Amino acid sequence: MRMETELGTIEISSDAIATIAGIAAVECYGLVGMASRKQLKDGLVELLGRENLSRGVEVREANGELIIDLYIIVGYGTRINEVANNVISTVKYSVEKYTGLRVGEINVNVQGVRVTNGK
Repeated sequence: MRMETELGTIEISSDAIATIAGIAAVECYGLVGMASRKQLKDGLVELLGRENLSRGVEVREANGELIIDLYIIVGYGTRINEVANNVISTVKYSVEKYTGLRVGEINVNVQGVRVTNGK
């Protein structure tokens, strides 16, 4: 992603944007973690650790705006709709704040539900 300023050009890699989006997403209530973009055999989903958060995020650019796809796992007993809306607003705010780029669309793909804390 490229921005032109009066002092020169700023380039931000899609991996950097994916990392910002992944960190912002995992801070949201009801989210257990990020899932790999590629679903494993038999519908099993891999839960990614903090060092691999960007693997659960896909970033692309269209018409000067970012399109971000998130692949998440939510906690059992939470309202999926509320978690997804919270993730969307948090990620949009964080990416726009830290990069200065405009986010046009965020797509949340719920890959699974996990039981947490023995519940």
